[in-house]
Amino acid sequence: MTKFLFFSLFTTLLILSSCNSGDKTTVENKTTDTTVANYPYTIDKPDNWETGSTENTQLALTALKAWETGKMDEAVSYFGDSIQVRFDGMDQKMSNDQLKVFFGQIWNSTFKIYMIDWKSVQSKDKSKAYVTVFYRESWKDEKGVTDSIDAVNDFVIKNGKIVQLDNYFRKLH
Repeated sequence: MTKFLFFSLFTTLLILSSCNSGDKTTVENKTTDTTVANYPYTIDKPDNWETGSTENTQLALTALKAWETGKMDEAVSYFGDSIQVRFDGMDQKMSNDQLKVFFGQIWNSTFKIYMIDWKSVQSKDKSKAYVTVFYRESWKDEKGVTDSIDAVNDFVIKNGKIVQLDNYFRKLH
C-alpha cells in the first residue's frame, strides 16, 4: 500500500510539473511565453516589437503640437535634415526646409487635434523605433464649414530625430 501511495504521489507530481515546463520562463520577475504562435501568414521577424521610449513619444507629440499651433520652425526642429514624407498619393524625400514649406501649405489656423491614443515601439534589436499617434483633427474651411478626419501618424525616429512621417486618414464628413 505504501509503494502504491508513493507511486501515485510521484506520478501526480510528475504530471503537474510537466504541465508547467517549456512554455514559460521567468527572467527578472517577468514571465515570458516561449510558445510560437501559428499565424496564418509568415513574416521575417514575427513578434519583433517591444515598448519604446517615452522620449520618442515626447518628440513626436511635441512636433505635432507645434504644427497644430502653427509654429512651423519649432515643428521642423524635431525632424532630421532629410525626411521621407508619405501622405495619401504622396511619397517624397524632403529636406527640412522643404518640410517646413509643405507643413505651411497644409496648415489651417482653425486646426484642432483631439488626441485619442499613442504608442511608442522599438524593434527588439533596437534598430527601428516608431511612435504611432491616433487622433481626430477638425478645422473650418474658407466658408466657415467645419470638417474633420480621423488620422494615424507613424513617426520613425532615428538618433533623436524624426526621419519619416507616414500619415493615414479617414474623412468623416
